[in-house]
Amino acid sequence: MFRDFMKENIVLFDGAMGTQIQRLNVDLSITPDELSVLMPDEIVKIHLSYLQSGSDVITTNTFGANAYKCSGRDHPPKELIPAAISCAKKAQEEYRRQNDRPTFVALDLGPIGALLEPSGHLSWEDAYEIYKEQVLLGAENGVDILLLETQTDLAELKCAVLACKEHSDLPILCTMSYEQTGRTFTGTDPVSMATTLEGLGIDAIGFNCSFGTREMRPLIEQLLDATRLPIMLQPNAGLPVSGALIDEKEQFSADMKAFVESGVRIIGGCCGTSPETISSLDQMRKNVKTNRILPKPTTRISSYAKTVEIGGAPKIIGERINPTGKKAFQEQLRNRILDHAVKEAVLQMQEGAQILDVNVGTSGVDESVLLPRLVREIQSILDAPLQIDSSSAAAIEKAVRIYNGKPLINSVNGKEESLSTILPIAKKYGACVLGLTLDESGIPETVEQRLRIAEKILSRALELGIPKENVLIDCLTLTISTDSENAAKTNEALRLVKEKLGLCTALGVSNISFGLPNRQAINHAFLLSALHSGLDLPIINTGNRPMVEAVDSYLVLSGKDVGAKDYIAKYVDRPADTVKATGKTTLAQAILTGMDAETLALTEELLQSRTAIDIIDNELIPILNDIGLKFEKGELFLPQLIQSSQTVKVAFDRVKQNLVEISDAKSKGKIALATVEHDVHDIGKNIVKVVLENYGFDVLDLGKDVPPATVLEVCKENDISFVGLSALMTTTVASMERTIALLKKELPQVIVVVGGAVLSERFAQEIGADFYAKHPSETAQLAQRHFSEQ
Repeated sequence: MFRDFMKENIVLFDGAMGTQIQRLNVDLSITPDELSVLMPDEIVKIHLSYLQSGSDVITTNTFGANAYKCSGRDHPPKELIPAAISCAKKAQEEYRRQNDRPTFVALDLGPIGALLEPSGHLSWEDAYEIYKEQVLLGAENGVDILLLETQTDLAELKCAVLACKEHSDLPILCTMSYEQTGRTFTGTDPVSMATTLEGLGIDAIGFNCSFGTREMRPLIEQLLDATRLPIMLQPNAGLPVSGALIDEKEQFSADMKAFVESGVRIIGGCCGTSPETISSLDQMRKNVKTNRILPKPTTRISSYAKTVEIGGAPKIIGERINPTGKKAFQEQLRNRILDHAVKEAVLQMQEGAQILDVNVGTSGVDESVLLPRLVREIQSILDAPLQIDSSSAAAIEKAVRIYNGKPLINSVNGKEESLSTILPIAKKYGACVLGLTLDESGIPETVEQRLRIAEKILSRALELGIPKENVLIDCLTLTISTDSENAAKTNEALRLVKEKLGLCTALGVSNISFGLPNRQAINHAFLLSALHSGLDLPIINTGNRPMVEAVDSYLVLSGKDVGAKDYIAKYVDRPADTVKATGKTTLAQAILTGMDAETLALTEELLQSRTAIDIIDNELIPILNDIGLKFEKGELFLPQLIQSSQTVKVAFDRVKQNLVEISDAKSKGKIALATVEHDVHDIGKNIVKVVLENYGFDVLDLGKDVPPATVLEVCKENDISFVGLSALMTTTVASMERTIALLKKELPQVIVVVGGAVLSERFAQEIGADFYAKHPSETAQLAQRHFSEQ
């Protein structure tokens, strides 16, 4: 019913729950979710006020009602969720007594509150079970919609969507929360979000929370161009001021009108919005027309932070993470060692690859275990989209399931067994799939037969509901040493697939020269001919510079690199004869790319000629500073920051073994960290802890939901002069303010640094903090300055 309603109407959701709860002046030791059990009548009144203001959809008071956040509390999700749904339905029933317009109840599913592995400690499987429990409780108690909102981690959101899809048939709406950088906390941009979620079968996509309406325009414009899905928008009312958010109803409504006119179909409000805000939106939508021009379907794959569009300029797939013919690599994989694979991933990106093929298939290896593990390892250090390559359907599904983004599956072919096992995986996970032109009879002799297999693969994909743009074709490269016509046949097949089927193409180039001397020359010439015939994705060895240069040159000569801008930028200071792959890995490179074994070996090497203190002060600390700077500039993202922080600890731990003088081993200072009382979010605090420890500080982690008196007591007992406080929810900023006030009263010399999604520089000053730190590295820099001045 809601799906039909959404097609016919501009849908109006409700506004903030937290803002309304704050007005009740309830005991802050009670979480908002618990009020559905303890003060149900008040929650019913809030829902009713939004319905009376014009909301079509009211959202249950369950933002934090998950097993992780409820751990140790009196009320588990199995109590909170039915109670919250009951409150919403009571409001709905009361409203219907005097109004006959349709209204709906959405189950609010907020983020779990912990990062998934490898960035955090929460396993993908545990996250899935947490969402599964919520979804089942929502479906059993009669909600109309599943709303996944305020998500910042695309991996978690994908996991949540799968839990929703696999345990209900309810409409799924997804919104993520963005930073001023135009990315989420973990680095996801709007295009990668859309690319990943569009194929998973959700009903609408968009943004909530984040910031006010004015800052939303660039995000909305990107999303309108990136997806054909209905777009949803629930911004904050404004920026934080004195513990609340400014409710600028007139400006809010005017900005939202412009968004609706450009194509946004689902609107509402987040932090700081009120029934009055929603009423203004209701009046606005009655006098506005939406005129959205849907973008054309595009072949795209993505990681969590980078999208590669296929079908315009050719893109290079790096081929070297494949153990075929590599005995040392095969032996590492049998021993479950991934160092070589990870190093190759880094090198290939440095050499010019835009997509990485990932294959672990060799004897003695359980691909269904090792392939997803390698995918996770690579995604923790690189933002490159991946091609999941295996002959095992089970391994492909397990890797694609946990993959953070939209991958390319390599591969399906014309055999019935392959079509019936691989295509359903591509459909379920919204992945692109590469079809090989072979069937039960092998690789056809003629071009026409290869085209017919490509047509068969496309037809079967379309029957399953896989969009045409998600199907690519590999016309297969056979060596010319066995048939001098093989190159011509492959090129003609490429041309026909492009012209007659309109599909993008990929090709393993180097097979053309197998069995011949001077293979590089043959490969180079064939690559150029294949590009001219319509090859979109050459799969090559990026360590072979002439091959990469051939692609770059083709882009200029074909007019795809207009004005040779990219070519000039790449080669102006690096003549072709001096461009070589990276040589020996430096310690900085090893740490930045998360290579533990390499980091340890390089640290051992440095210790042969330098003192431990020299290495810490002149190598490790500068490396940390550089990592922090890259993070602040958006050159690397949270998963890479965490991985680098964990890897640098390998070097620190080894160096510390050589600290022989007591003065050397002295701590740089004691720091207390805490998530403030009534707040159960500790992701940011945990990251800050890792970074501070790497800088040599002793960190007392007080955990989450920490009372002001406890923070004070710990500071007194441990003679602490530097404190970091975190808060994520607007409802708990008051706790932060009380904690700061108590510390300043009892210990005036204490420096307090605050951070969290709801804070700003101005807000931090208003609540009495000494500093506001937007990034973990900023906290470390402030701590260094503080302790150096003592």
